[in-house]
Amino acid sequence: MTTPALLPALEDLRVAVIGLGYVGLPLTVEFGKKRDTVGFDLNAGRVAELQAGRDSTGEVEDAALAAAQHVRYTTDLADIADCNVYIVAVPTPIDQHRQPNLEPLLSASRMIGSVLKRGDIVVFESTVYPGATEEDCLPLVAAGSGLILNTDFYAGYSPERINPGDKTRPLPKIVKVTSGSTPEAAQLIDALYGTIITAGTHLAPSIRVAEASKVIENTQRDVSIALINELSIIFSHLDIDTNAVLDAAATKWNFNRLSPGLVGGHCIGVDPYYLVHKSIAAGHIPDIIRMAREINDGMARHAVTLLIKKMIQKEARVKGGRVLLLGLTFKENCADTRNTKVLDMLDDLQSYGLSVDMFDPWADHGEVRDVYGVEMTVDMPAPAGDYDAVVLAVSHDRLVALGANGLRAYLAPNGVFFDMKAVFDQSESDLRL
Repeated sequence: MTTPALLPALEDLRVAVIGLGYVGLPLTVEFGKKRDTVGFDLNAGRVAELQAGRDSTGEVEDAALAAAQHVRYTTDLADIADCNVYIVAVPTPIDQHRQPNLEPLLSASRMIGSVLKRGDIVVFESTVYPGATEEDCLPLVAAGSGLILNTDFYAGYSPERINPGDKTRPLPKIVKVTSGSTPEAAQLIDALYGTIITAGTHLAPSIRVAEASKVIENTQRDVSIALINELSIIFSHLDIDTNAVLDAAATKWNFNRLSPGLVGGHCIGVDPYYLVHKSIAAGHIPDIIRMAREINDGMARHAVTLLIKKMIQKEARVKGGRVLLLGLTFKENCADTRNTKVLDMLDDLQSYGLSVDMFDPWADHGEVRDVYGVEMTVDMPAPAGDYDAVVLAVSHDRLVALGANGLRAYLAPNGVFFDMKAVFDQSESDLRL
């Protein structure tokens, strides 16, 4: 009988973070302030910029990068072989059929299996459906290493809660859910995160509970937004301003004020599909969750339909007309373009024969061109009064600062200003969701 490997002491933990994106980099930096930490990524350009002390996503300031004095960044697996805690923070997207794409996660599991040693710990942070860690990932780790889970190595799951662009709630200020494959491993993993999370931790009773807690956080929000979006569609047919209705309803003490809009990004617009997939596999069709996804995925088309209708009413030029589409990232004051639904609007606008200029002060123009095949306007054009529609799709501070009159200055005489985020008063725009 194999003697179980002893878990290392808390002070002897050496951390490797796999994936240096919006989730992995803040983790690497915070751990790197306390203990030896290695940040690993396959993207050589990303590693090079971090080695130079710069984060192109804007999530971590240069000073914070410099403060993490125990960090090394690398693309070489050999550089993480001496670590004894491996934290996986790679993307978990969906494919073109809206099915979970676990390949980045499975690939990371195989890589870790090639360097894992007796007594090591593997922690997953990527959002998955309940069971993915133990059923999909850990068997690959075990097969690659030749080690046995809970005898030779240990595992855990601690769901990420990073909110890109949110400077008021950085990683240390967000309560962290933790879990482990044995009670002893769970306690050590919880203690490890407790060294960097000032907001505190919550130790879940199992890995599956921790996985489920993460996926329902964003599913709940998706369903709630879908209700508001469906109300917005109803009120558009009744010629009632949705935001005015919400303002009135919000005067009741227990009304939850949300706004209609596009639901993109790497969390709310993706995570529910993971739960839908697992639920159907278990024999239950989750109608509410599935319908919420359909409603939210259809909001870009609904928004364009409203705009075209308003343009026709105002006798603005549609076929051959020009549109200034402002904002591409999935949320305001953030460079993240993953799963942005503004691209769906772009396609729909062009299908009506409209010529679209797109500007976003946060998006990386080169990345947008390489990933999506879309050429953006490098600089905000001069207000020449020649656009048939101006659409404020993402309320970046820099765009809002132009004011309603400043944005209307881009319009031709019969043009339509579509304030999708209801940033300005109803009287200052021609159309709101």
